[in-house]
Amino acid sequence: MVFGDLSRQAQTHTNLSAVRKEGRCLWVAGDETATIERLTETHDADGVLTGYSDEVTYRLADFVDLPAGPDEEADIEGLASGDGWLWAIGSHSLKRKRVKPEHPARKSRRRLATVVREENRYILVRLPLEEGPDGLPTPVRRAADGRTAAVLGGRGDSLADLLRDDPHIAPFLSIPSKDNGVDVEGLALHGDRLYVGFRGPVLRGWAAMVEVWPETDPYDEHRLRLRAVDGVRYRSHFLDLRGLGIRDLCPDGDDLLVLAGPSMSLSGPVRLFRWKDAVKCDAPEFVRDLLHVGDLPHGDGEDHAEGIAVVADRLLVVYDSPAAERHTPAGGMLADLLLLPREG
Repeated sequence: MVFGDLSRQAQTHTNLSAVRKEGRCLWVAGDETATIERLTETHDADGVLTGYSDEVTYRLADFVDLPAGPDEEADIEGLASGDGWLWAIGSHSLKRKRVKPEHPARKSRRRLATVVREENRYILVRLPLEEGPDGLPTPVRRAADGRTAAVLGGRGDSLADLLRDDPHIAPFLSIPSKDNGVDVEGLALHGDRLYVGFRGPVLRGWAAMVEVWPETDPYDEHRLRLRAVDGVRYRSHFLDLRGLGIRDLCPDGDDLLVLAGPSMSLSGPVRLFRWKDAVKCDAPEFVRDLLHVGDLPHGDGEDHAEGIAVVADRLLVVYDSPAAERHTPAGGMLADLLLLPREG
């Protein structure tokens, strides 16, 4: 994947947190900006896929009103696409200040006691896609068929607000993400439902996921609301990921692929699971029988697998804090393209 100068300056290419395949394009996002990037396939003389380049950057603030304004990072951790829409979700997490090696003890203690809430993290964004002059999908604020960009969050209506009385999730809303607090890191779309995966909390070894049904607010076409189905506005599911949290979700037919990793600031293990026929589930579930597809490589303090996408019969994996050998001289970043077994 080859990124442009602006993304390299913003370090987006070293903070990749989400990826989704859409036709000839990859949508990717980093967790340090409030943007989404589009990359397009490149091929060799024989038509073999060789990578993705021709990056175009889209600022979320050009399509929707962000709670904290256009410049504060949104910590985008999940992307989903389908039916002419592109969706993005923030981490919905609190942030504890990081302690760095050069900090003296007094400053380190002060930073470790400081917890920050950044409102742009608490958003769900929906963007309509249209075919641009180049034939590629392009997000717009209003599509020719009347579809509109819209956002949820910032008005006491975020996913975190929805879960404030949830007996499982609510106790962790006031805990920073890297302390096993609430941390959204996965998003998948099927029909009118969105699956939202949590890196944390992990509850006695069970990873959490909620299913919601967003729709356009009838009073404001650029706002979303969460519709009730069967009298509830969300369903919660708990997955046995062997003590790991959800790092990304990706649909594969009627299945959901689940990228799993530690909920805390640890480097591994990283595993891929398959929830068979997940989209046929119409009730809250405890899922014990996920297929363990395999383990993914990870580094020590680097090469954190953060996003997955299905590319034909392969699994594309992008990394946060990539190892030095992933950087290319032309400003590119190497992802992994792995064989994707359909059974465990």
